[in-house]
Amino acid sequence: MPKIKFGTDGWRDIIAREFTFENVKFVTQAIADYVCGKGVAGRGIVIGYDNRFLSEHFARAVAEVLCGNGVKVFMTARATPTPVTAFAVKHLAAAGAVMLTASHNPPEYNGIKFIPEYAGPALPYITDEIEANLRRVLAEGKYLDIPYDKAEAEGWIENINPLNQYIAHLKSVVRLEDINRANLKIIVDPMYGAGIGYLDRLLGEAGCRVIVIHGYRDPLFGGTMPEPSAKVLTELREAVLSEKADLGLAMDGDADRFGIIDSDGSYIIPNQVLYLIYYHLINSRGLKGPVARSVATTHMLDRIADYYGLAVDETPVGFKYIGESMMKKGSILGGEESGGLSIAGHIPEKDGILAAALIAELVAVEKMPVRDILKKLAEKFGALVSERLDIHTKAENKEQVLNTLKEAIPHSIGGIPVKSILDIDGKKFVLEDGSWALVRASGTEPLFRIYVESDDSNKLKKIQTAVKEMLKL
Repeated sequence: MPKIKFGTDGWRDIIAREFTFENVKFVTQAIADYVCGKGVAGRGIVIGYDNRFLSEHFARAVAEVLCGNGVKVFMTARATPTPVTAFAVKHLAAAGAVMLTASHNPPEYNGIKFIPEYAGPALPYITDEIEANLRRVLAEGKYLDIPYDKAEAEGWIENINPLNQYIAHLKSVVRLEDINRANLKIIVDPMYGAGIGYLDRLLGEAGCRVIVIHGYRDPLFGGTMPEPSAKVLTELREAVLSEKADLGLAMDGDADRFGIIDSDGSYIIPNQVLYLIYYHLINSRGLKGPVARSVATTHMLDRIADYYGLAVDETPVGFKYIGESMMKKGSILGGEESGGLSIAGHIPEKDGILAAALIAELVAVEKMPVRDILKKLAEKFGALVSERLDIHTKAENKEQVLNTLKEAIPHSIGGIPVKSILDIDGKKFVLEDGSWALVRASGTEPLFRIYVESDDSNKLKKIQTAVKEMLKL
């Protein structure tokens, strides 16, 4: 029986090892059983795919199984970002979508995930049902499919390209008129991924002078991985400096995450991007509403919310929980420290294209570089620095560390009294001075992630050391 294990955002594995056409068809059968079981097969399923090796062929395999189960298919005509695929679900009133992507993972990976009818990441009650279906499908070793050409000839497949509708929607969410007045010069880096042709078009129509790098398909992503981190975005940084651009804006392989380079070549971390945009929505746009953030995300959002008398919804890690907050609690911004963001009026799915466009809007309105806006906010709300440590341990020690963490009730960490302890996701220690530390264990490997935030770098290091000593890591 194949090893197919769902993670927090679908199933990802190495192409040709576990990620095979047959295994993709097994997973699709489980999704088809879920859709048919809800009686919504007639509404159809959107299929999106990224620029990875064989993605368009895997997409055809998905279509063959869906059509074989009597499910109408809306097939995207080109590589399509995850947020655009999710938008198409809403636009077409479809029953959901199947997205073929491994997001920012290395090039040898591909993946598949289900996006429900509300156009955001599938919540656990949905993925649990699909996984139960999958166990049965794998035990039976069967799926229903029909040849793609036959399905298309019989009218089961409708080819779509949601680019124009998505761009039109973003024009209602982003203030292009504000961007237009600023005459910005921007370098756009879609990182060879599915975001090619989206952000550059939007900003071009907003009057920006746009230069695109890595704007063509390369399944090897230039020999690296399509992750918009400071370490990977070296060529974007060089382009910003050499072209004397105002901004460098990047998206990962499926364009649901963002990377921002300021005009001086500095990398703006996702935590900073989140609170910059939240402040912008309140201060410049006049929006008022709560913010949703994961337990691992900056408390600068809390400071801004508290200043304006607004609420904060703290969620487990994973954008599915943030999207749920946006739908149920009316949060005007939802974000996570790993580079996911959406705002009210958009879909409850993280969108790197939207986030990058909003940073361009912010710079245009404030008429200054991002680093100067950050200084302005630090003067208003105080400074905060945050960092994540990934600490590997031996497999046999993992359980011992977990037990130590479970029993840990320290009175102070790094000499600072503990104010409260939260166990929303992992264990989080909130300190009296506003600093905090979160410890989360990886679900798949002997790895612990330690997130720390404080108002001072030296204090942050002391807290990190104290946590490691407490857990004997």
